[in-house]
Amino acid sequence: MTRLTRSQAIPLVLLTLVWGLNWPVMKSAVNAYPPMSFRALSMLAGLPCLALALRFFKVPFRIARQDWAAVAVLSLTNMVVWHVCLMLALPGLPSGRAAILGYTMPVFSALWGLGLYGERVRGRQALGILAAGAGVVLLLWHEFARMSGAPVSAAVLLFGTAIWALGTQQLRRTRVQAPTLAIAFWMTVVTTVVACVWSAATESARWASPDPRVLGAIAYNAALIFGFCQPAWFSLARSLPPVASSVSICMIPVIGLLSGAALLGETLHWQDGAAIALIIGAIALVLWPARPPSASTQLQEA
Repeated sequence: MTRLTRSQAIPLVLLTLVWGLNWPVMKSAVNAYPPMSFRALSMLAGLPCLALALRFFKVPFRIARQDWAAVAVLSLTNMVVWHVCLMLALPGLPSGRAAILGYTMPVFSALWGLGLYGERVRGRQALGILAAGAGVVLLLWHEFARMSGAPVSAAVLLFGTAIWALGTQQLRRTRVQAPTLAIAFWMTVVTTVVACVWSAATESARWASPDPRVLGAIAYNAALIFGFCQPAWFSLARSLPPVASSVSICMIPVIGLLSGAALLGETLHWQDGAAIALIIGAIALVLWPARPPSASTQLQEA
């Protein structure tokens, strides 16, 4: 089992809160502004924040020439596909609970690990994944009927989630020697270019000056999502085992659900409470440190 250090636990808690609260923020913004344009503006404003972080921590921007191909692949699987699918799907899915589909990621991550890398998911990890999956199903209990009217949006977001899970596995195993913060910066640059091109090609006819609500959402995403959460997540994904880093963020849809109810007036049901308990249990199963072997066990093994 994985023991979280203080330097891992603090950013994990913070990014969980910030990412969870971002779901109603994003939903409110894409209801009032073209989705990919909103994402492109958020990234354009977020890149200077990320660059300042590199300067502050004295992290070099340089990526070795032989590593650029690997960084391009990591950009595609960790960010580009996810953000494109998210912006395509979010307008067609129920507000707030769109987060739940996105955080089926731990299940996909476990499947990628098993199928591609021969990872063995044992004991508490397997129970944690099952509990997280059951929690997601319960959270979606009242959404199946409404999602039947938008199956394409749900499928698009699930596809993006599956590719993000693959990216998490790849990031854990990457041989790129650059610091994680530098990799995060260049992956964000690549994704920003894709978002800008996509926005110009498909949404330019709807471009307009963002209203204060959209400007607030852009500022929130620029400073907190791309300036903090993305690099913090990539750092955790490189330092923790994929299943642990994946299941540990299952609280994000819970916060998204609760903040959606508070900010957007969504109705909560008993299934939501049961799901929260299952997801908290899943996190505990995966991240709670194992009991050290007793002296007698060590002697028997010797």
